[in-house]
Amino acid sequence: MSIQNTVSSWEEVLETARKNTSARRVKRPGQSPSTVPIPSSLQKLPPNTEPPVLLYRDTNSWCPFCERVWFALEEKEIPFATEFIDLSNKPKWYTDLVPTTLVPAAKIEGNLVYESKDILLALEEKFPYPSLLPENPQENAVARQLVEEAETNGLREIAYKFLREPPVDTDELALQAAFEAKLDELEQALAKYPGPYFVSTFSLVDIMYSPHLDRLAANLPVYRGYHLKGNPRFPRINAWFDALNQRPAYHKVKSDNITNNLLLRRRWGVEPIGNPLALDVADSEKIQYRAEAAERLSDNREVAIADVIKNSGVQAIAADGDFTTVKNAVDFYLRQLADYLINGNSTTLPGGRTGGKNSSVDPVFAAVGAITFAYLRNRICAPRDMSAGAATAFRAAIDRVLTSVY
Repeated sequence: MSIQNTVSSWEEVLETARKNTSARRVKRPGQSPSTVPIPSSLQKLPPNTEPPVLLYRDTNSWCPFCERVWFALEEKEIPFATEFIDLSNKPKWYTDLVPTTLVPAAKIEGNLVYESKDILLALEEKFPYPSLLPENPQENAVARQLVEEAETNGLREIAYKFLREPPVDTDELALQAAFEAKLDELEQALAKYPGPYFVSTFSLVDIMYSPHLDRLAANLPVYRGYHLKGNPRFPRINAWFDALNQRPAYHKVKSDNITNNLLLRRRWGVEPIGNPLALDVADSEKIQYRAEAAERLSDNREVAIADVIKNSGVQAIAADGDFTTVKNAVDFYLRQLADYLINGNSTTLPGGRTGGKNSSVDPVFAAVGAITFAYLRNRICAPRDMSAGAATAFRAAIDRVLTSVY
């Protein structure tokens, strides 16, 4: 029996995956990104009604400032639409529209607002319930001041200077000391109210800090050997991370550690000095994340296959320019991966094996599989392609299935 016949069809995988996840995306043929998540709040709108907010954001879903606004929209359950801007080739209509030419920007009931902080405050004014600012006037004033300070206290600048500048003995020590002093200030700020947040409830202050602290927690161990999470010097920051992790909206908008680390290297050329962070085992085993990853891969398979063939290097394997065998191999191995995400056992691997050499598998066919998996593991971007939890499950499944190729 052909090994291709031992793996479920795309249709079977997709049907099973959709029974185990509510995650859905809208396809955007020929556009970037090729799919986008559907805001859960859209169901609140009457039929044929335009959302009150139009968010302009980056195509790759990497911008931390855009993430702030997306986070608030999800927390406040405000229906919104998204217009994606290619930051490497911004359309003239956008640079004419937005004075800064930067993202994010938003039209809130038709009125243009730009700069993430100003958008957050405008959303709070137009859509006051549920509130992301405290009701108590005194605490409200404190929260607004903390929102302002999040932009002006210099934490972000000194953190990324410490992260990105080449280590040079005393300079690095001085940068680390300056960075830790800023983190000490956050520790003190988090100590002023009961509970894990900056004020007595989750607020815009937490949203202002979350994307940057998330990225630093992922980047610092790999690129500077410095750990923010688990660091006994910052117990309140760690309690804040734990509280943030309980919020469903946070999981919709956050990136996973590998996406954050690959971005830093690709965007800024920073070279790692430590090992990659281990995948979150708990996320990698959750059925809803495995099913979401399988659903995303199955539903968007044509784009995924075309991407692998065009960009992974498998073209070099094609004999006499005939891509039929290569395309069939890519299709099979992606189906194998999707099937494994759903079934999670060795029956989805070639010959039912869990690894090791199998002479019945053509070595060229197997080589395509190895290249496909190696490429996709670092190609997936969260949350552009799927949620951070699903991306973690996806990468963990690739690590497992890759062992079966040879």
